[in-house]
Amino acid sequence: MVIQEQMSIQKKLEILSDAAKYDVACTSSGVNRSGKGDGMGNSLACGICHSFSADGRCISLLKVLFTNECIFDCKYCANRSSNDVVRASFTPEEISELTMEFYRRNYIEGLFLSSGILISPNHTMELILEALRLLREVHHFNGYIHCKAIPGADPALIEVLGWYADRMSINLELPTAQSLRELAPHKNRKNILKPLRQIQLRREHTKDYLGLPGGKQSLAQFIPDYHSSNGTQLVRKVWSANAVVPDPQIQEILTSETRLSPYWNNPIMDRKYVPAGQSTQMIIGATKETDYQIMTVAETLYDNFDLKRVFYSAFMNVNQDSRLPDTSQGPPLLREHRLYQADWLLRFYGFEVKELLNEENPNFNVLLDPKCDWALRHLDLFPVEVNTANLSTLLRVPGIGTNSARRIIMARKSAKLEFNDLKKLGVVLKRALYFITCNGKMMYPIKIEEDFITRQLISSKDRLLKGIEPDITYKQLSLFDDVNFVLAQGNQIQLAKG
Repeated sequence: MVIQEQMSIQKKLEILSDAAKYDVACTSSGVNRSGKGDGMGNSLACGICHSFSADGRCISLLKVLFTNECIFDCKYCANRSSNDVVRASFTPEEISELTMEFYRRNYIEGLFLSSGILISPNHTMELILEALRLLREVHHFNGYIHCKAIPGADPALIEVLGWYADRMSINLELPTAQSLRELAPHKNRKNILKPLRQIQLRREHTKDYLGLPGGKQSLAQFIPDYHSSNGTQLVRKVWSANAVVPDPQIQEILTSETRLSPYWNNPIMDRKYVPAGQSTQMIIGATKETDYQIMTVAETLYDNFDLKRVFYSAFMNVNQDSRLPDTSQGPPLLREHRLYQADWLLRFYGFEVKELLNEENPNFNVLLDPKCDWALRHLDLFPVEVNTANLSTLLRVPGIGTNSARRIIMARKSAKLEFNDLKKLGVVLKRALYFITCNGKMMYPIKIEEDFITRQLISSKDRLLKGIEPDITYKQLSLFDDVNFVLAQGNQIQLAKG
């Protein structure tokens, strides 16, 4: 380990922003909070555009680690304790000042803050909490904040942090508990899942109080008194006088005469608890799990923990360790891409994992996207008549996305649709033409046979069947159907404006 004394903030920023590039869980959707007039910034759902640098960093947010020092020795991590790297740590004041100065210069729209573990999970969380408190209460920053929670930290710290952050995430790291024991023996699945459950229940309880859908049960068991590493008792009043918690146990805990000092002199109940929800990240390819195992874990997280996103990060071998796989051919980016495509099908297209994969067929087809692969295995359901099919059926047609499916439903109320109409509605005819009919006719006489359609789908992207208009434009299956992306050189992806 290399330790430098009196390091400048510029040098810290170089080190800790570079160290943050391995964390891909960096989104800013899901918040609709406008400026209030007494602070700086806003966080509208459509207000933060993303562009991504070549190494995967989102440059519309200040994406940085609080520290790259860490007490853990995870085999896959560049910042593991046994690595001989330059270490740096911000102070809460430095983080808050950097965020504000970058925002004033219009460099960023918000903050993404993750961290290694300095001294202990509780100590690190106290520092992060103080940084967010300075931003919200001293600088009156009203912009977007995505914060990583530290597994193993006291639930009281998680509770308080959630009122300051817009989105929180706790990295699952690896898909299974067995893989975690092999490559990250200092971590355990229980410490990771507990804060996920805590955030979920607090969000549900807050929704229940506010009369929003999704409210369920209380959270008293998760909010004990907390004593910080310097001996200060931290218990906090989080509800204002006109917002009394129905649950007597929570009322007693959170309105205790002992407050979370020095935090929350003024309650901030005008903000919702983690309003943009929570997410997690899994490293893909460091261990031997199949796509079926990975997607089953993701489906369980969506169903049981109310996650907004599961992120998949292709494994990059940055350490010399015999327990890690060889990545001399590069990280498994295609596999990562297929997992994201399947993830999109789970969340927006009504698919279940068992429809896409099983134990006999545990991995995705590298040549076809998961939706096309499913359709080819279920040709008995096709072709679909676009003028009569319901929404759920249209969503299962390759080349028809969520937006184009809804446009079809609306447009056919006033007219019978033809293939040229589908093109204008955003349907990707290069794929869809094998699976649909318009007014009982296919676009071109096609043999509904798996091998034939497969050959056509995996042929050159510029090849069109005879009779198909050469000016028809198409796009590949998008992970983000509501925005437009433009592929740039290498792995760089930039958000197309307009």
